[in-house]
Amino acid sequence: MIGMGIVAIVMCVPITAIITEHKQKMMRAKREMLSDEIELEKLKQQNFIIETEKMKLELEQMKLDYTSGKNDLMKL
Repeated sequence: MIGMGIVAIVMCVPITAIITEHKQKMMRAKREMLSDEIELEKLKQQNFIIETEKMKLELEQMKLDYTSGKNDLMKL
């Protein structure tokens, strides 16, 4: 009877180690995935800022083109 208890305890140790290692691997994978998601969000934000600046410049260019076109019509 005592022998079976010892065997049960000895068998629990490797199983516990396997479960703990698996949980650690899962947490590492989750941490890496979150890190990648954060990096992606940073890139999205940078892209949004760049696109917004590009649109501002295009709008400014359109305003300049419009005003110069108006001046050309006044000269006629």
